[in-house]
Amino acid sequence: MKLNPNYAWSRSDRIAPVVVLPALLALLIYTARVADNPPGFYVDESSVAFNAHTIAHSGHDEFGNSWPLFFRAFGDYKNPVYIYSLALLFKVFGPGIFVARMFSALAGVFTVVLLTLLAVSISKRRSVGLFVGLTAVLTPWLFEPSRVSLEVALFPPATALFLWVLHRAVRKEQWSWIEVTTLALSLGLISYTYSIGRLLGPLLALGLVLFISSARWRRLIQTWLLYGLTLIPMLLFHHRNPAALVGRFKLVSYITNEASPPEIVLEFLKHLAGSFNPHRLLVTGDPNLYQVVHVPGTPAILAATFFLALFGIWLVLRQHRNDPWWRFVLYGLVVSAVPASLTLEYFHMLRLAAMPVFLLLLTVPAFAWLSQKQQQRRPFRIILTSLVLLTVLQGAYFQWEFHAAAKSPWRRHLFDADYQEKIFKLALASTLRPIYLTDEITTPYIQAYWYATLHGIPLSEFVILAPDQTIPAGALVISTEEIRPEIPVLARVKPYSLYVTTESPRVPAPLPESSFRARIEVPNPPQTVRANQPATIQVIIKNESDVNWPARERLFGPYQVGLGNLWLDAAGRTVTRDDGFTALRQDLKPTEERELALTVRAPRVAGEYLLDIDMVQQGVSWFGHKGSKTLRIPVKVE
Repeated sequence: MKLNPNYAWSRSDRIAPVVVLPALLALLIYTARVADNPPGFYVDESSVAFNAHTIAHSGHDEFGNSWPLFFRAFGDYKNPVYIYSLALLFKVFGPGIFVARMFSALAGVFTVVLLTLLAVSISKRRSVGLFVGLTAVLTPWLFEPSRVSLEVALFPPATALFLWVLHRAVRKEQWSWIEVTTLALSLGLISYTYSIGRLLGPLLALGLVLFISSARWRRLIQTWLLYGLTLIPMLLFHHRNPAALVGRFKLVSYITNEASPPEIVLEFLKHLAGSFNPHRLLVTGDPNLYQVVHVPGTPAILAATFFLALFGIWLVLRQHRNDPWWRFVLYGLVVSAVPASLTLEYFHMLRLAAMPVFLLLLTVPAFAWLSQKQQQRRPFRIILTSLVLLTVLQGAYFQWEFHAAAKSPWRRHLFDADYQEKIFKLALASTLRPIYLTDEITTPYIQAYWYATLHGIPLSEFVILAPDQTIPAGALVISTEEIRPEIPVLARVKPYSLYVTTESPRVPAPLPESSFRARIEVPNPPQTVRANQPATIQVIIKNESDVNWPARERLFGPYQVGLGNLWLDAAGRTVTRDDGFTALRQDLKPTEERELALTVRAPRVAGEYLLDIDMVQQGVSWFGHKGSKTLRIPVKVE
């Protein structure tokens, strides 16, 4: 059977009725309990929504920057498309969790509509469009991002929109400026929607060379040039802020100065293969428990989709290998995994967000072939019916798992589901003002700002304390920092604590020279650890000086005493500085011992290393630099 992309629709082939059923089903499923499942609101959702509110209200981001191209948040930069789109909705409907989550849900519905249109347009069969639309509705990989108010929610529809525009263009031998403009703008949309689009957009643009012909080559060059023009604001921003758009990549990539080119190539191939791991696709999905869009232990795609996509790839290679459209779809499937394959994790659903769009398109030739055969032979009718039933049953079971997970303590913890009722409202009920916000990881302050926005509370009632600032006596504090055991807590919902300080703050100061004396022991030292993976070590420390080691009321910041480590290579050269740190939670008097848990992260490159453990006073000195003996443990990194 030939799937001809140069097909033109007649009046009898109107596809609106075909789109209605998947669209209505998607609307029903994607918007069900959209505001409270997942429960609460994740910190990144609050950051996105709060910045959308400030843009809608004043045209500035949370830091006062006027109409920024990228939004600084938590040491990274968020992309503009989602935030500005949400700002427009907030301008009309006002800020709210329901509005923000509904925006993502409708983006998911739009993905379903586009895939249905593409499937019918490619195959010229309404039944194929219905099946692909139904599969798209039930695919976990498309559904889960649509349930959170994050940038990634717009990436599948942006990818599907580009493919729809491309398919309309390749049905024409002669391209007009309409095709050139829509292709360039849709590629630009991909590049500005989500961070992986900065690489995937150019890769997809490069793939357009597959459609080059004597009639198109000028228009193709014009498309590249126009797409290049859309990237100029991004390039100018990068020139002015060199670390802004690549800083996050350096943290999550195995590409380092220490890694050789052969090692980088080998790692890339291993991660590329990991992106197509059938066990991850069909059974567990993303292995990262902190991957908030994914319910742990559930698949990324449905079994029928996976096997139909494999069969579709075989049909493309056998029957359509000379068709540039299908060559491009295969190319797109591979390059959709490239951005994720440059990072440390072997299967990251968000960085692979474009992949399910290509997998679903590759079911089109398979389902079209089976639906044609089922009209001739009964076995094919049974196979086709079984695949449809399997899709529906597995999709329904996943929906049950997703909604059941809303009650999971882990899910509630990730999304700060109890923050508003048990922390924020209790703080508001107090007469103490201002409310001080202290954060160990610099991010959760945004929850207070977001919920203050929803409750109409002026932000002037909150004070964010820097790590080196002390908390006044009698202050009301919402904190994610560790708290000394003697401080009474009004409410606690991990990682948040609400308390009132009862004593005057200690004045932090450097320790005297005679205090930098410690004995360090590790009863069960690790012999091997996995590259770039965390490991927790139980360490016994003893104060061998004649001075008390004080614990600060805030356990992170200047002058805090704690346990830390370095990684050294076999020759004793420093590989990783300031790796782990565990603060003293209570004073340690002379001759006293205490056991602390130190979490370290192994170097990224395998080899033989020395784990150097030492006491440190932050902002002053390592004890080893003052003559105290450190502990060095030989460790093999695998």
